[in-house]
Amino acid sequence: MKEFRYVITDPLGIHARPAGELVKELTGFRSEITLTKGEKTAEARRIFGLMSLGVKQGDEILVRAEGPDEEAAIQAAEKILTSRF
Repeated sequence: MKEFRYVITDPLGIHARPAGELVKELTGFRSEITLTKGEKTAEARRIFGLMSLGVKQGDEILVRAEGPDEEAAIQAAEKILTSRF
């Protein structure tokens, strides 16, 4: 299992358009990829799950990948989060 924490810097948090980009970027991976904010966890490849987390600017999220391509999945997630959020 691989994981990292990230604090959202985007003034709008995780909203529809960038959430869609994140989902699109992570769809090809076989590993289970989740985002956690506080007590809530969502599958990173489900836009409605991501939106239900209600992630705002300044919130810390935990991104976790577990599976056969977890290293590549976590790197892809980190890259898009740091460049978009």
